[in-house]
Amino acid sequence: MTRQQPTPTDAPPTADEAELARRLGALTLEQKVRLLTGADFWSLHPEPAVGLRRLVVSDGPAGVRGELWDERTPSANVPSPTALAATWDEQLVEQLGGLLAHEARAKGVDVLLAPTVNLHRTPYGGRHFECFSEDPLLTSRIGVAYVKGVQGGGVAATVKHFVGNDSETQRMTLDARIGERALRELYLTPFEAIVGEGRVWAVMAAYNGVNGHPMTESPLLRQVLHDDWNFDGLVMSDWFAARTTEQSARAALDLVMPGPLGPWGDALVAAIRKGKVDEALVDDKVLRLLRLAARVGALDGIPADTRPPEQDTASVAARLRETAAAGFVLARNEGAVLPLNRAVLKKVAVLGPNAAVARTLGGGSATVFPPYTVSPLDGIRAALGDGVEVTHGIGVTPQTRIPVAPLSHLRLPDGSGEGTEVRFLAPDGTLLGSELRAGAAYTWMGSYGPGVPVGEVARVEVRTVVRATEAGRYAIGGSGIGRFRLSVAGAEAFDVRLQLPPGADLVEGLMTPPQQLHAVELAEGEETEIVLTHDIDIDTESAFGSTGEAIGGAVTMFQLNLQPPHGSDDEEIERAVARAREAEVAVVVVGTTEEVESEGFDRTSLALPGRQDELVRRVAEVTPRTVVVVNSGAPVLLPWADDVAAVLLAWFPGQEFGNALADVLLGEAEPGGRLPTVWPASERGLPTTEPSDGVLTYDEGLFIGHRGAGRPEWQPPRYDFGHGLGYTTWEYVSLDAPAATPPGTDITAEVRIRNTGARHGKEVVQIYAGRPASEVERPLRWLAGFALIEAAPGEETVATVTVDARALRHWDTGTGGWTVEPGTFRLEAGPSSTTLPLTADIAVGLS
Repeated sequence: MTRQQPTPTDAPPTADEAELARRLGALTLEQKVRLLTGADFWSLHPEPAVGLRRLVVSDGPAGVRGELWDERTPSANVPSPTALAATWDEQLVEQLGGLLAHEARAKGVDVLLAPTVNLHRTPYGGRHFECFSEDPLLTSRIGVAYVKGVQGGGVAATVKHFVGNDSETQRMTLDARIGERALRELYLTPFEAIVGEGRVWAVMAAYNGVNGHPMTESPLLRQVLHDDWNFDGLVMSDWFAARTTEQSARAALDLVMPGPLGPWGDALVAAIRKGKVDEALVDDKVLRLLRLAARVGALDGIPADTRPPEQDTASVAARLRETAAAGFVLARNEGAVLPLNRAVLKKVAVLGPNAAVARTLGGGSATVFPPYTVSPLDGIRAALGDGVEVTHGIGVTPQTRIPVAPLSHLRLPDGSGEGTEVRFLAPDGTLLGSELRAGAAYTWMGSYGPGVPVGEVARVEVRTVVRATEAGRYAIGGSGIGRFRLSVAGAEAFDVRLQLPPGADLVEGLMTPPQQLHAVELAEGEETEIVLTHDIDIDTESAFGSTGEAIGGAVTMFQLNLQPPHGSDDEEIERAVARAREAEVAVVVVGTTEEVESEGFDRTSLALPGRQDELVRRVAEVTPRTVVVVNSGAPVLLPWADDVAAVLLAWFPGQEFGNALADVLLGEAEPGGRLPTVWPASERGLPTTEPSDGVLTYDEGLFIGHRGAGRPEWQPPRYDFGHGLGYTTWEYVSLDAPAATPPGTDITAEVRIRNTGARHGKEVVQIYAGRPASEVERPLRWLAGFALIEAAPGEETVATVTVDARALRHWDTGTGGWTVEPGTFRLEAGPSSTTLPLTADIAVGLS
């Protein structure tokens, strides 16, 4: 049977336009302009004159963080966008969007700053994990489902970053030079679908420029969004991306974020008074903002039409667990080592640096603070129970940085439980306020909390007691920008000033700030008092450009760091190998670190950091039943892939990682994922992220990812786009499609397949299009449609796949419009971009 696709979710009806215009007419010029810059980092100004309440926005690619960047307001940590796209399951993603809408409303959030639909132009891209796919069709369909789910719950989605923000290096200033066809056929396509079919309510303009214009001033905003697509929603800037007054105001940018300062305000009022900016443009911007407010229920007298579905803790956990497993890609399964037979297991070794402390999300704007995370080690132990011995070893330590201090090692100074006491002090040492915290990473944006006057805080003090869980040397210290002092047991350990490297990005400084450390020898069970003091210096707190000034107060961010004792890599590898040798199966969990994969910087290598490759090889030498779980948001090199029994690509799978992993390893759930991006075998021939003189040229044109197949520079990948194994096998029996069709008509193709295995299973049936003997430069083949099917053992079923007419069109640079080249198109069907056993030719536009 073909999986049912989600029912279209209609957006709530737009408020009466005449009523919105009436409210607009009640505002003075100064009131209108004030609305067009944020009130602070995460909210918009209220305006009682028109019944507009405060609107709240929040980051959201992997969960709804809300207005605080810390553990005080926990958020459900959903699988990363690459994991969502790997499901190829629109229904599942739409349901997850409903969960996010519920989370948003619980936090008082009106606008979610997601989804990110920039393409996987290159695996070096720092935010690769935050984007869905290399393919515009898959990105479009998953993105539309995400938006429908979120907005179906009455919360606005914000599709971003329009457009060409496909890498992080010099992202604030680079000019992406993208050919006209590549821009239209690849990079704009997901935005077009989400504006059109998804009817998204907001778009975010990117930091970068495209073809000579910064995106916050780009003519593409008006020409494409307004004129071509009839977009009636709001366009906001990425944070601090708007830098000019008149140019950005004349563009179709509607909202400058964050606030309260920025390039508009009084300067825009003056420009209008002088006739340099037409007030009608401002009226259009305010009308769009009021329309957004009406849609989310922020205007008095205009109730929101929809509310998010109810969710409880158990249903959220179940949804996240199911979604994570559905995105796991089983790339290799020699000898059908998976699923494991729990009935015969006596000892399992769970090894690797990501086994006990896994990555569930990427760094930067995707950061949330989940209420809990289930590690692979904990999930496997819970699933196997007391009857199976599960041993563990980290194998290697790939991080060069000391991590944020784990809560398990921190005790409140009064001994009442785990955590730290944070104190805000005046210059003379007067205590201005304090709070108890359950974390060791601290970020305040414009406010230190109720009752604490920002301008009077001279230093922030973190007090805690470190308790040694084992004897050895503990590295303890701080990370951040500015002056830091550490005392241990009342004695000063250091007093230093830490500085951000020249040219570092705001988020890079947040994710990987400089560190100062001190070594402390502790006996098992020994406790010692720690005080980390950070001096507030307004120049330092605004070290990231004009951040502090722009939001009307200090931006303070720092960490308390702690690394428990551990053996050298040599010692830990030997310990891991010994445990693998004694076990019936070894599960090795490897992955990236926050130092190499995060917003704010691009990757310089695709290799697993540290000596993880060596760990895998050594374990595989002593047990043929080695299962490697790859915990990364983007592709990494797997030089040992052919030497292990199984490779499971887990992405950043959210807080239910360990439970979902146990489900898949033990066969309680099928690994449902298929690759949303090519997984390279080497680094040869990959597009660069490094601009030259501020310009990044997209030399590869139309031929990113699997679209480059068959070209002279093509490098065969480790695993193809669309690849993924399940726990059954399939025979592709037939492909039926019409012999001819007029141009501009959708094509319905039927793919008959048979489950030839012994288990019920799910398959993603993929159809690729090509145009043999084309007179237009184009890929050898490209994804044109897909459908999910399920079938019992021995069952034969038909997947109905719609090939949208738009999949056969191309952008005519001569006419500046879409066209279809008449002639024979070839459809190929199969389970991946290079395994396509069925073909059918269709005459398009021929009499």
